[in-house]
Amino acid sequence: MFSSFIPPRQVKIGDAAAFVGTTPRAIRHYHEIGLLPEPERGSDDRRRYGYEDMIRLLWIRRMADAGIALDDIRDAFADTASAGADSDDGIAGTLDRLEETLVVQEAELRRQRTAVQRMRTEGSRMGLLSDFVTSRFKSLPEGSLRQADLDCLLVTERIFGPLGAAVQASRFIALATHPDLREDSDRVDAAEEALDDTIAVDDPRVARVAAERHAFEEALHAVIEDSGLAESDDALFDTWDALHPAPADGGEDEADPSSGSGHGSMSALEAIGKMPYDFSPARLRCMELAEELAAHESPAS
Repeated sequence: MFSSFIPPRQVKIGDAAAFVGTTPRAIRHYHEIGLLPEPERGSDDRRRYGYEDMIRLLWIRRMADAGIALDDIRDAFADTASAGADSDDGIAGTLDRLEETLVVQEAELRRQRTAVQRMRTEGSRMGLLSDFVTSRFKSLPEGSLRQADLDCLLVTERIFGPLGAAVQASRFIALATHPDLREDSDRVDAAEEALDDTIAVDDPRVARVAAERHAFEEALHAVIEDSGLAESDDALFDTWDALHPAPADGGEDEADPSSGSGHGSMSALEAIGKMPYDFSPARLRCMELAEELAAHESPAS
């Protein structure tokens, strides 16, 4: 991503639908049946969708692709909300009921049953990611990854595919296995979030937080290198090529149904432009400064 690119803080329904791989009509239906809360509207009286709305839309799309009825998804969200934000009890119960149906229809619904079983095995949130990504976490203790980690990987897989998300997984493995590094990450994240709309872009705090972000990313990179995760990243490309050989006729492979890339084709840049992040101008400037610091310290090519 170019450092000059400014992501939208909110997007219109058309961009939200394109990013998720559905249609504006489907999203309006989600609103009508209570599956997706109505978002705020802009000055033109059109709906605007933010980051949390997009995460929920990705959930809905992936669960619907697994064969779960929209009414069941709505009930699962309601049960989850009543049990707590980080509880997946409602979704797990829905998956249990769907499994009973799929046993009867196994011959016809084999792909859907496999998707549901995987979601139950990995955990309903982890199960939204492809096997290629989740295989990197097999050695981690249960609960090592945070909800925000998995949400970030879900977005990355939608934009850059399973290979991109699998490479990004090294970051979260390092954080999960190094408590001090996770603590530093939380501290820098909190400092960045504090750069809200009340902070001017030339406020000294912006440059200070950018320097803290750069220092943290350097420390994280060193941990990834020292722990052997970087070598694992290199091996991922060979594994991916072995699993997805180029077609003999030079054409493109069909979309992998587990990758998320089949829900409407778009380039990575197009996808990035449709995913909203609620970043203030000061925070965006902080990100640019951190990138500039990294560029100055990169070895000359």
